[in-house]
Amino acid sequence: MNTKILQKLGGICSILLGLIYIIAFIVYGGILDFPKADATDIERLNFLSDNYVILSTINLISYVLFGILLAVLVVSIHQKIKDYLPNLSILASVFGIIWVGLVIASGMIANIGLNSVIQIGIEEPQKAISIWSSVGIVSEGLGGGNEIVGGVWVLLLSIATFKYSFFSKTLNLLGLLVALAGILTILPFDLFKEIFGVSQIVWFIWIGITMIRKPHKTFDHKELRQ
Repeated sequence: MNTKILQKLGGICSILLGLIYIIAFIVYGGILDFPKADATDIERLNFLSDNYVILSTINLISYVLFGILLAVLVVSIHQKIKDYLPNLSILASVFGIIWVGLVIASGMIANIGLNSVIQIGIEEPQKAISIWSSVGIVSEGLGGGNEIVGGVWVLLLSIATFKYSFFSKTLNLLGLLVALAGILTILPFDLFKEIFGVSQIVWFIWIGITMIRKPHKTFDHKELRQ
């Protein structure tokens, strides 16, 4: 594939990633009315059954589709910087691809688990809710409960792009904020997850616009900063 086309495709995917975050925030925070903490097993099952279509769809979009688009972005950024920082680019790409796998796996587990829980819940609601709790733990552990792998990927990219100014300094500083928030999601504070999500929306869209407008940047020896 032509390098410029790949860069622009990566830029489009990056913008779509930001939009997926926004859609997920709207659906989870504004549309779905989750059961209260003291809800009964029947009430929880009714919620899952009544919202099966929207839950499975948002899982596909915010995890599986997100992972596919992310894979394109990881490859396009690697292609952009590999000639200047080959080792760092490879290391960053490794974390990027790991994140892709974790996100897709998380979404697939959540959807398969959701379907199974609804079927089991017809006869054994308590068992179904117990299974759903286990599915949630696995899914969150892979890609929803912490963002360490994504944070490390953004951190390595921000370090790499600082050296040769592939992106603006302000964008790189934002990347460092995103990375720090992502890594700190290992701590039991929802604040870091919220900071990571909101800041990465801006980061993804900004990266995307930059890659579309300037799909390829070359440097002469005078421009290279050792």
